[in-house]
Amino acid sequence: MGVIVFYIKPESYKAAKKVLEENPYEENSFARVGYKLREGKSLGMAKEGYYLYIRSENAAFLEKAKARLADVAELLEGEEAEKVKSAVEEEENAAAKGIGDIFG
Repeated sequence: MGVIVFYIKPESYKAAKKVLEENPYEENSFARVGYKLREGKSLGMAKEGYYLYIRSENAAFLEKAKARLADVAELLEGEEAEKVKSAVEEEENAAAKGIGDIFG
């Protein structure tokens, strides 16, 4: 399972959303593969702007995503990307645990 993380500047948000929402019914669309788009502050990040988290088993899709988002987002690697990954995954795990507690 591969994960990629992008940083989106506030002024690029609308353009990035347009890319993410285009062709939602296409087999390899962002909508079908799924993504998490979060404001930096909600993830505890110091930079203003947004972070995009994409997880997919399809390596070709991840490469295509990098190319499609190149003009509107910055691909992150290293410590900043790891912080975003951890924050998003903790959020997902907390939500799953909450549902498990309700129906458990």
